[in-house]
Amino acid sequence: MLSEADNALLTQTGPGTPMGTVFRSFWIPALLSKEVPERDGTPVRVGLLGEKLVAFRDTSGRVGLLEARCPHRHANLFWGRNEDNGLRCVYHGWKFTVDGTCVDMPAEPADSTYKDRLRAVAYPTHEAGGIVWAYLGDPDNVPPFPAFDWTFLPEGYSYATKRLQQCNYFQNLEGELDSSHNYFLHREFQLPENGILAPEDMRRPDFYIAEAPHGLLVVVKRNLDSGNRYYRITPFMMPSYTIIPTEQAADEPDRFTAAVPLDDHNMWGYTVSWRRDRPLNEAELEEINSGRVSHAAVDPDTFIPLGNLGNDYLIDREAQRTRSFTGIPGVRVQDLAVQEDQDGPVCRRFEEHLGTTDRAIVATRRLMLRAARQVQQGTLPPQRDNASSYRLRSLAVEADSSTPWEDLWRERQGADNPDALPAKLEEVEEWASVDSE
Repeated sequence: MLSEADNALLTQTGPGTPMGTVFRSFWIPALLSKEVPERDGTPVRVGLLGEKLVAFRDTSGRVGLLEARCPHRHANLFWGRNEDNGLRCVYHGWKFTVDGTCVDMPAEPADSTYKDRLRAVAYPTHEAGGIVWAYLGDPDNVPPFPAFDWTFLPEGYSYATKRLQQCNYFQNLEGELDSSHNYFLHREFQLPENGILAPEDMRRPDFYIAEAPHGLLVVVKRNLDSGNRYYRITPFMMPSYTIIPTEQAADEPDRFTAAVPLDDHNMWGYTVSWRRDRPLNEAELEEINSGRVSHAAVDPDTFIPLGNLGNDYLIDREAQRTRSFTGIPGVRVQDLAVQEDQDGPVCRRFEEHLGTTDRAIVATRRLMLRAARQVQQGTLPPQRDNASSYRLRSLAVEADSSTPWEDLWRERQGADNPDALPAKLEEVEEWASVDSE
């Protein structure tokens, strides 16, 4: 378990907090590109890391991300006029470009140079893979944009969605890294043929946790009755990104997830599905939009999932008795139920009791806490500069038990990603130990 102080250090991400500084040192998702589809279109409210921002696409097609407060008298720029390559405050007409430059103060004297000495708070943006990314850190120390795999693909090969999740970001991140819960929370079954629980050999995995240039690799190994071994390998990429293992035998698309703090009690959850070999087909897009797997079906205006705490996540108790471990429809909504209602929006980790299957959770907490303490000493996380190491895929495959997982991993990444696995990779044992109670 964590101490109360470490739990606060891990979960508080507002301006001036150590973990907030960690997030601000990376490129993070700010909104979907389709939320600002038109040049000179409607501005959009954006909440990130406890800050109130406004996004807009200007006449030239660039996306600006400004602090919502106009520097003049703090009127909200959301009400502004998006026109002629700038956002004009409706209170007194001050106008700002995407980089925060003030280009007009119509009520000031014609010979005034005041506008030349004043700027709005503006953050750099980068569009890639259907997402507008933002960098909220030191403008003189902007890292390279991570080489996410799907951002190299043609249009139609990937699809990005987002949802509002009403809990702290780390409750979702821990769920994405927990390979044990899949065989309970997400289990569908037929009674009495195959029972409620997954087969014995799938319930109790062995873990190998290794530090890598992007963060961690979580390698889960299960010895099957057939004599083969089943591997699930999940990359954790700083500050809060994962690639969820998808079944190679089922030819499923790869899936990226991001847990981005809106504030300390709410987060934006992003999911990207992609394929390298072809565009996503109609069946795959239908599954994404239905919310049956890693994406959530949401209200298009609020991004609140259709299955939510207010309607008990659409739980069906009869289905729970006969065919579903939870009775809740959809993998993502099942996750929402246990994460949003996990002791409230900020879990009291100082009162929990961990087990052996929580090794990846422990390792990630320790990595994140180390990063927070390092920024307190003036050192930014090194992963932010390792852009090429973020071009990853996950792995979920059955293989001969004599096959090294490293060989399977390299084959899965492909020849175009030489940085997928460093030359030397050792388990971080002290990060992965758990005292069971």
